[in-house]
Amino acid sequence: MSILPYRSYSAYLKERYGVPAYRVAVDAGFSCPNRAGGRSREGCSYCEISGARAVYLDRTGPEDLRMQVARGVEFLSKRYGARVLLLYFQAYTNTLGSVEELRRLYDGCLEMAPFRELIVSTRPDEIDGPRADLLASYRGEDFDVWVELGLQSVHDATLKRINRGHDSAAFFRAYEMLKERGIKTAVHLIFGLPGEGRKEIMESVRRVAVLRPEGIKLHNLHIPVSSPLYREYLKGTLTVPSPARHAEYVAEALTLLPPETVIMRITCDTPSARRGAPLWVPGKSAFSNEVVRLLGIKKERQGDRFPAAG
Repeated sequence: MSILPYRSYSAYLKERYGVPAYRVAVDAGFSCPNRAGGRSREGCSYCEISGARAVYLDRTGPEDLRMQVARGVEFLSKRYGARVLLLYFQAYTNTLGSVEELRRLYDGCLEMAPFRELIVSTRPDEIDGPRADLLASYRGEDFDVWVELGLQSVHDATLKRINRGHDSAAFFRAYEMLKERGIKTAVHLIFGLPGEGRKEIMESVRRVAVLRPEGIKLHNLHIPVSSPLYREYLKGTLTVPSPARHAEYVAEALTLLPPETVIMRITCDTPSARRGAPLWVPGKSAFSNEVVRLLGIKKERQGDRFPAAG
């Protein structure tokens, strides 16, 4: 049992597998519908050109997938002693393609190592019935399928402001399709988006909490230097919450979430060379310690204020 006052992802993996389990992140060369679909050349205003990629992946472009898997397995096995491997399609929108194209891609990668999970990061507007059926087809008695679904905010005005390209209704439709098929779902939220303060942030948390997702990732707004939002930041038209303020948001959010939801992330880790703001961020351990301290002051833990609690 974790000594943390919240259910961390590492604690969940230990409960689930009993041995060191790690994600092998791959970049399959996807774009996103904002860029590929002609909606906007720049995509979401907070998004950098390279997207979210694992540290061991080549920054110059997608490598051959076999090489990525081999490098990832070697890196995680040697550095962390990984004994259980989870295949993680991480960068950009990993359901952007036809069902047949996606099936060939998923099948090909799953054959490269004895993976125990398929994890797919995507957007709500790229989930439909056929894609959800495809993802569900990989589920097995001893094989989990997770979808990480980017919501960021439940407020449509905010989604429009950051050029997200979909509304909150698209998220709820996609979430329902995934849950109907027994797919484990993790929701992404960003705290500190333009125009949002504590009230708006906690409303997003509450709306997600009642869905009882299997997992959640809480990000603080980081503004990469290659993102459209950085140009606005340089003009002085927006501010970014400090790490201390983000810790306060996270501590409160944790109390509102179901106690069984896995807390997969509570802060961003954009490298300083690519991060325009905030200029200084604490390490993950230091930030987690601060959240634990704030919860300890109020003698609270995850789920204490969840609607179903008590």
